[in-house]
Amino acid sequence: MTVILTPPGPELRLLASLASWTWPGTGPDGRKVAHILITHTQALTGDTVEARLRRLSDSLGSLAGPREVVPELNRCLQIVDDQVLVHFPGASRRLRLPTHRSWTKVVARSGEAVLLLGLDPLPQTADDARLDAYLNAALAAERLLFGRARTR
Repeated sequence: MTVILTPPGPELRLLASLASWTWPGTGPDGRKVAHILITHTQALTGDTVEARLRRLSDSLGSLAGPREVVPELNRCLQIVDDQVLVHFPGASRRLRLPTHRSWTKVVARSGEAVLLLGLDPLPQTADDARLDAYLNAALAAERLLFGRARTR
């Protein structure tokens, strides 16, 4: 008998504790790029949160650190009408992203978005200034993981 072990998908409790932001930007080549930031809120505590987030990264196809080549992830973005969802393999639910018309147009046109997974907490209520400070601090401390999430 052959047994194939597959890692379990993300726990519903982890998915419920995630916060997300989206924004359009410009890539190094001058083209429009869609960005997604996913972090956890402080609803979960302890060292296990980072381990769970790293397993979440692995379920997408292993996101990379800031000094590594950004990997192309398995197809994990889905556009349904005016909603954009992230599918984590093995999860029973998808994460609904906050959308803006300009951001959704970039995703629809390019078929992808740069996904940033923050390993430190940030509440969903964070404003633009706090979000920028979080991104700068997380990048400097190498606490962001990156991947190219695709729709097709």
